[in-house]
Amino acid sequence: MINIKEDWCKGCLLCIKRCPVDALEESDVLNKRGVYPPREIEGRCTNCRLCELICPDFAITVLKDDDYKPKERGKLIIGGITDEI
Repeated sequence: MINIKEDWCKGCLLCIKRCPVDALEESDVLNKRGVYPPREIEGRCTNCRLCELICPDFAITVLKDDDYKPKERGKLIIGGITDEI
């Protein structure tokens, strides 16, 4: 699984150009910087991590599918007031 922080991406496309198995493609949705970040093409990633290592903005993290666990959301406490986040 490729985790992409889309708003961190500056659109250099190094990850897409260098992926040996063409597991990334350009998204069709603009990010906050006004560029099209990469998105994963399901089933192609071999977890080589080249995209993660080459990204100058640290916007990509590669996880093995069995290592992925969604974060549990905790409680945010501000000034004695508790609110679920």
